[in-house]
Amino acid sequence: MLLRAKHYSTGDLVDVVFDGDRIMSVALAGSTTPDAEAGWISPALFDLQINGCHGISFNAPTLTVAEVRHVVDHSRKHGIAGLLPTLVTNSFEAIRHGFSTLAQAVKQDSTVAKAVPGFHLEGPYISSEDGARGAHPLAHSRNPDLDEFNHWQEAANGMIRLVTLAPELPGALKFIEEVTALGVVVAIGHTSATPARIREAVQAGASLSTHLGNGSHAILPRHDNYIWEQLANDDLWASFIPDGHHLPAAVVKSIIRGKTVSRSIITCDASSLAGLPPGRYREWGNEFEVQAGGRVIVPGTPFLAGSGVFTDTCIGTVIRQSGVTLAEAIDMASAHPRHLFGLPLWELKSGSSGKLMLFDWNPGEDPSIKLVVG
Repeated sequence: MLLRAKHYSTGDLVDVVFDGDRIMSVALAGSTTPDAEAGWISPALFDLQINGCHGISFNAPTLTVAEVRHVVDHSRKHGIAGLLPTLVTNSFEAIRHGFSTLAQAVKQDSTVAKAVPGFHLEGPYISSEDGARGAHPLAHSRNPDLDEFNHWQEAANGMIRLVTLAPELPGALKFIEEVTALGVVVAIGHTSATPARIREAVQAGASLSTHLGNGSHAILPRHDNYIWEQLANDDLWASFIPDGHHLPAAVVKSIIRGKTVSRSIITCDASSLAGLPPGRYREWGNEFEVQAGGRVIVPGTPFLAGSGVFTDTCIGTVIRQSGVTLAEAIDMASAHPRHLFGLPLWELKSGSSGKLMLFDWNPGEDPSIKLVVG
């Protein structure tokens, strides 16, 4: 397949010969008629925090393999060729069912298997305090339990690759040490930890901040708090949600300047309500509202409940909000999360294996995905 578009990093119009999942060559565009063309070409996106879409929740007690495939297929339309399906705070049985179904989907469906290298457990080992807990249900917030986690890991066929927790909880530091020794990435999130405990969590093995700046208290000490501490820690990567709703532009810019582009990861945190029209919906026994533009809230509160948009929208938003380049934005949503998990990078160069996306984009706009290959 001959693909023609501008290289996302150099801006040169190039011809890319792609065969299956391998780039055979990248050269300046010639005169041969391409099989597909668009404004730009780049590695496809990889999102470490997708909760579902179109009313499908990976947490649902009725989740099916077909529904997992639907989310994977729809994510691909937004350039997301790789993802970590994410389960949030819930009962033991609900989480076990979710991981078991996800594992079945990976085993039974080769398309899902190619897109999903692992799963993300966000909670239930998080702060029970309002604000820090976000939209997670209070009834199921609890302390880390390695035996419980091992049961879920067994149901997941060993595919839980990321755990988000609050390190101030009893037993959290030992839990971090034990699961990181097994190769699981541990992230700090939905926490009320002191700066000292954040440092202890990093020493124990935590290496990521989950959606930094969200899942936090509305009021914090102005200097000595867990956001500044995570922002300043050079041993922590930071994921954040630049969807235009979760963070103001000044905060997005500050996170990227504090962590630097090289340690920043974009996630859309798409909820089960992503892609649905504005209205009120029930999920996890609670009511949520999708507003115009994709903002998802808990009605009557200032709390957001995941995002209603996808990673391609976040690419356009982060460029507008922070002034990063197109290449930097795409790398934060593709190469950086894959590097964190030790996955092969999808690089736009001869001999590279992976997935590519063709898209149209003009400064000030969101990318419009035309084709994903690989």
